[in-house]
Amino acid sequence: MTRGTRTHTPKLEVHLLREGIVESAHQVEATVCDARGRLLLVAGNSETTAFVRSALKPFQSIAVVTTGTLERYELNDKDLAVICSSHQGTVEQARQVFNVLWRADIDPSALQCPIPVGCRSPLQHNCSGKHAAMLAICQQRNWPLNTYLEKSSPVQHLILDKIGELLAMPGAELISAHDDCGAPTYSMKLSQMAHLYAQLASGNNLDLERIVRAMTYYPTMVAGVGAFDTELMRLTEGELVSKSGAEGIQCVGRVGEGIGLAIKVMDGSKRAKYATALHVLRNIGWITPSVAETLAEKFMNLSNYKRLEVIGELSMI
Repeated sequence: MTRGTRTHTPKLEVHLLREGIVESAHQVEATVCDARGRLLLVAGNSETTAFVRSALKPFQSIAVVTTGTLERYELNDKDLAVICSSHQGTVEQARQVFNVLWRADIDPSALQCPIPVGCRSPLQHNCSGKHAAMLAICQQRNWPLNTYLEKSSPVQHLILDKIGELLAMPGAELISAHDDCGAPTYSMKLSQMAHLYAQLASGNNLDLERIVRAMTYYPTMVAGVGAFDTELMRLTEGELVSKSGAEGIQCVGRVGEGIGLAIKVMDGSKRAKYATALHVLRNIGWITPSVAETLAEKFMNLSNYKRLEVIGELSMI
């Protein structure tokens, strides 16, 4: 890492090497913040905006914690983990989502997330846990179930207010759009994403601390066996909380230290965000060389003939 005073620094580049020859390249921006929102490290522009996508799920789940919905329906940390998830639609994961609905006396037909191609139920959609939680909150508060995805729904107002509180701004100022699952998602600066994950990992908020505990105790619920988030949290044994988002978004928090990392691959590449995360986490000392090597075998060494290489470093602000 190099020391500097600029807020705009060179971007990172991820190269796909085929037998050592560059075949493709991806540009990446990354930002590290503390729990007060102060910039610590930057590659590219920390003011770059992007839709946070599924990396927002731990913060959308705050509402199910703060409203007493977990206690009302006797939901546990495993339920909370699948609520925060982008799961693989396994039988175990779909059953866990069903458990949330069953305890809240809600029929699975109330889910408005799509049925994945080749599947039979919306329970198998990777966002079904988040949707089940929104429905459970509506049930607990006697709000309409059939409009839970509308931006005007009380549950969406509640979620947005909670996010706004963490960012110290009116949530209504965030630009919104529909995610692929139908729920609202929001456009944020990379620095805001990193700030959220720094707060998530800080240990200063009991509600966020419970979310971190659920995700790190049950990492297989958050994504699935072999998935980046699951394997990173499993191998770091609760030291990191991690959540991916579509279109090149990856966010990580260092638990107990209140520092957050946000990554955006400019062309939306999934492979490049995982390679970048490993490169950055290794360089800033958040993962050991052995963990980095284990994860690189899956996420950087793609075959006998091709591998990913990350060029560049974050600059200190």
